[in-house]
Amino acid sequence: MLATAVAGAAGLATSRLLGLEAYSRLERVPVTGTQANAAGLDWVSPLAAEPAQVAHLLRRTTFGATAAELDQARSDGWAKTVDRLLETPAAQPPELTGADAASQMSPLRLGALQQWWVDWMLASPTPFIERMTLFWHGHFTSDYRKVGLQTPFLYWQNRTWRGFALGDLRSILYQVTIDPGMLRYLDLATSTGRNPNENYSRELMELFTMGAGSFTEDDVRAAAKALAGWREPRTEAMVEGARRQNPNGRTPQADPVKTGVFERARAYSGPPLTFLGQTGRLDTEAVIDRILASDATAPHIVRRILVHFAMPDPAEALVARLAARFRATGYDVRSLMHDVFTAPEFTSDRAYRALVKSPTEFMVGTARALGNPQLSPLIVRSGSTMGQTLFDPPSVGGWPENESWVSSNTMLGRANFVTAAVQQTRKLPSSDRAVADVLDSTLSSQTLKLFNDSGGDQRRWAVVLVAPEFQLK
Repeated sequence: MLATAVAGAAGLATSRLLGLEAYSRLERVPVTGTQANAAGLDWVSPLAAEPAQVAHLLRRTTFGATAAELDQARSDGWAKTVDRLLETPAAQPPELTGADAASQMSPLRLGALQQWWVDWMLASPTPFIERMTLFWHGHFTSDYRKVGLQTPFLYWQNRTWRGFALGDLRSILYQVTIDPGMLRYLDLATSTGRNPNENYSRELMELFTMGAGSFTEDDVRAAAKALAGWREPRTEAMVEGARRQNPNGRTPQADPVKTGVFERARAYSGPPLTFLGQTGRLDTEAVIDRILASDATAPHIVRRILVHFAMPDPAEALVARLAARFRATGYDVRSLMHDVFTAPEFTSDRAYRALVKSPTEFMVGTARALGNPQLSPLIVRSGSTMGQTLFDPPSVGGWPENESWVSSNTMLGRANFVTAAVQQTRKLPSSDRAVADVLDSTLSSQTLKLFNDSGGDQRRWAVVLVAPEFQLK
């Protein structure tokens, strides 16, 4: 399906570049690593060798490694590279000018917020943390349409998700619950003990932790009451904006925190609640603890992680094994990711090129391959044509995964992006190592022929970046 969708796009991208450089016949790449196996597939997995395993790991955990980074990781070896990815403290992005002071009078610009994050994806010395931040952004979703840009809430949320990227799930869920953007997105900020809103309690269980079918409607109602009482924080800029709009009215004080504010008077004060089979007094932390005690929670999170980082249809035995370890470590996400990457299944032939890059992964990876961080404005403009606009997931369920990204239209969007990216890169890296570094020297006969028949770095890079092999990770 991917090959069919890409075929026309690849020809379009390369044809648009035909007149842009002098034609020169370059050295032909040999067929090493390129063959059809007995099942008729276009390539066979090279993951029996450690250098290929390291490249596979970096495709899954970063937005693509430069030639120097790939050489260093291969020199370090598999085990040291895994440890470095997991143990290096998260680097923090620079502040976005004016974001903390966003208000009705001075709202954030969506494009500026998106480019701030893309710039950091390209520059961060800890790209695995950015990959985890992107994963959580698609798991604990919020969008600018509901949250708005008249507050710093989405900006704060991005920094919060980065901060807990590899933390323990209990702390993560608490921070998600009291996050101002989430309070607004799923209406928990308007929920009171007397008039509870069930939106957040339902999605907390169904999408964020336990999965459908693992709780009842009574559990949703009980959790909604127990979680009630939080409101959004007020910043100095928000208070000042309200004062200007209503100079003679009463203006509340600004809050000194960047999280939700709990007001006891708005919370539930009725009789004990029954939630997930237990009856007692419940508050936010008690709700989270009972969710973590459910047998459904660890498998749900593990399956989501595996589908995003390892394979589209993980075996139940693998899910069960990793879920048991996840619970045993106190729901430590860093330990879970270590278990995922070091599981034999992660580097099995079945896992090789089993996942489809999201548009953001593809575009940032293209900019990294071309060595051109100045492509971030193009990345921001192009996401919507491929189906992914940062800070605007399609629903509370987040973005789809893998084959959902593939259609003739979205592949055409990727080809258009590659054409523009190659044209906007003034000094292209030599294409001599492109097949080895970017495609593992493992490609279909069709891609190999297109590459060898192309003259000049521009057309060769276009072939590599539009090829089906590069859309996969």
